[in-house]
Amino acid sequence: MSRIVIVSGPPGAGKSTVARRLAQRIAAPHAMHLRADDIFTYVMKGFVPPWMPEAHGQNLTLMSATAVQAATCAAAGYEVFVDGVVGPWFLDPWRREAAARGLGLDYVVLMPGEDETATRAAGRQGRGDMTDPEVARRVWRAFGNQPLVERHRIDSTLLDVGQTLDAVLAGLAEGRFRLS
Repeated sequence: MSRIVIVSGPPGAGKSTVARRLAQRIAAPHAMHLRADDIFTYVMKGFVPPWMPEAHGQNLTLMSATAVQAATCAAAGYEVFVDGVVGPWFLDPWRREAAARGLGLDYVVLMPGEDETATRAAGRQGRGDMTDPEVARRVWRAFGNQPLVERHRIDSTLLDVGQTLDAVLAGLAEGRFRLS
């Protein structure tokens, strides 16, 4: 059975790096890395920065569209590794799409400490990267206040990329991150 693995967490947590490396390293014959943030660049009018409270409707619409895209690819045989700020408050579309297609769905939350998250976010240099340390702290706190996150969390504060990748792979093998 193909699956979708969501690699989530606050800005600067290492989501993109880990998701990309998972897609490269997994033993499956077909795998892809899907950057959830890319869909935000498609909005030409009426864009609201996704960390703003008034962006919730926009964000839910774009998360739903990304979930459909990921599920379509997974149903065609790809292991899909998604990276994005997919908080538990955005999981319903993912659950719905995975269930409709009989797909596995895993949810990994990379959570370095709050100070580390702010520092990493401020140091990002990618096009469109959110670099405001206060926004990173706010998103970190939003994740930290969610009971579901605890079971799916990896504290990557003291881990390098290889160690984080190993922790994710071990948790996936154990079924620790399974949502459905």
